[in-house]
Amino acid sequence: MGTFFKTIEIGAAHGGPFESVKVLIDTGATYTYIPSPVLERLGITPLERQPFVLADGRRIECEISQVRVRIDGRERYTICIFGDAGATPLLGAVTLEEFGLSVDPVKKQPVPVSGFLV
Repeated sequence: MGTFFKTIEIGAAHGGPFESVKVLIDTGATYTYIPSPVLERLGITPLERQPFVLADGRRIECEISQVRVRIDGRERYTICIFGDAGATPLLGAVTLEEFGLSVDPVKKQPVPVSGFLV
């Protein structure tokens, strides 16, 4: 579907300030992935470690937590992976779906979609 960048805000699930983060919206990524230093500045601590498979097939374990995400004034809680320092922040498919969003690859922007109650 393509990838593009958008500025969102990240905050701790228990409250506190938000920080703006320019993320790569990537529908091929499952979860949101934010560099650890950003999460640590916000007081976000890992809840557990979870296994993941990388695009090249390697298996790794990463720390995860719940965070608040704000996109265009709307706010949701979502799972976030603690990423490597300096890594490109990603907004994954789970967070997009939690916001009821898909992507328009031509206009390079998230677009609202209806959910299914089937």
